[in-house]
Amino acid sequence: MYANFAKRIMDVFFALAGCVLLSWLFLIILFIYLILLKFPVLFTQKRIGRNNQLFTIYKFRTLNLSENSNLDNRRFWWGDVLRLFSLDELPQLWNVLLGEMSLIGPRPLPVEYLAVMNEQQRVRHKVRPGITGWTQVNGRHEISWEKKFELDEYYVKHLSFGLDVVILGKTVLLLFSFKKDKSLNEKKFEGTSS
Repeated sequence: MYANFAKRIMDVFFALAGCVLLSWLFLIILFIYLILLKFPVLFTQKRIGRNNQLFTIYKFRTLNLSENSNLDNRRFWWGDVLRLFSLDELPQLWNVLLGEMSLIGPRPLPVEYLAVMNEQQRVRHKVRPGITGWTQVNGRHEISWEKKFELDEYYVKHLSFGLDVVILGKTVLLLFSFKKDKSLNEKKFEGTSS
């Protein structure tokens, strides 16, 4: 009942509420992009969604547009600020409203990962991907890809209102811990040997 019906209603309600209550923050963020002349404002990328369906994810852009493959060299101070407070994720509320994402679920992975994932790892795609999730509050970029898939599978098998509340609470604590973002240094998943 919760997974198939109530969760979606809650996603729409809280995503709409977030868009309204945080509209002032969206405007401030956009204004700073305008001052810095950092365009485009949004970063878009195809990601893997529920049932392996592809969708376009929206985020505030946090890297300079450059052919330089070194991500660290493409950073700029405003992007670092957004990453520190996870504010770059705010545009994904639109993905939630469109039904492509949930507030809570496994993080959506880039399209190229689909080709190197095995069937067990693809279990994560039985639910909508989320802005935050069980993996994000249990190590995120500090754990191995094998552990991430294990945590994602656990979430899919134990999806419940209670678990989502726990994840939400842990997410709030993480946001206020101001932990350094390590996503730019994360090694890409290239598949498992087994």
